[in-house]
Amino acid sequence: MDMSVNSMVNASMALQQHQLSSDIQTSVLKKSLDGQADQMAQLMSSVDTMPKLATEGMVGTRINTTA
Repeated sequence: MDMSVNSMVNASMALQQHQLSSDIQTSVLKKSLDGQADQMAQLMSSVDTMPKLATEGMVGTRINTTA
């Protein structure tokens, strides 16, 4: 009977260690994805979505004619 108690305790400890390992891996993955999301947000905010109109000359000062 003592062997079954020991084996149950060992199995429980192994499951706790596995759960801790999974939690750590999930945390690292989440931090990595959050960092990538922040970098992409900075990159996307730096892109100018509307092209500028020409400021001089006969063409493109009122309508954007660039393709």
